[in-house]
Amino acid sequence: MKAIVTVNLKNGVLDPQGKAIAHTLVDIGYPEVQGARQGKVIELDLADGTPKEKIEEMCDKLLANPVIESYSIEVA
Repeated sequence: MKAIVTVNLKNGVLDPQGKAIAHTLVDIGYPEVQGARQGKVIELDLADGTPKEKIEEMCDKLLANPVIESYSIEVA
């Protein structure tokens, strides 16, 4: 089975990389860009039947920093 974990900074947490992306897009000719936030996507290949709770545990322990990041899990 495959799990796709999407990790993003929580609202209110400064995102300098996202700010740099938005600024550069405006500079290269995309004035409609008003902002950007950068995150990460992690694809996990797991044994069939792995419970979602185990994936959440992986996220809390390693894949995301729960203080400043939130995550979502999609099981495919």
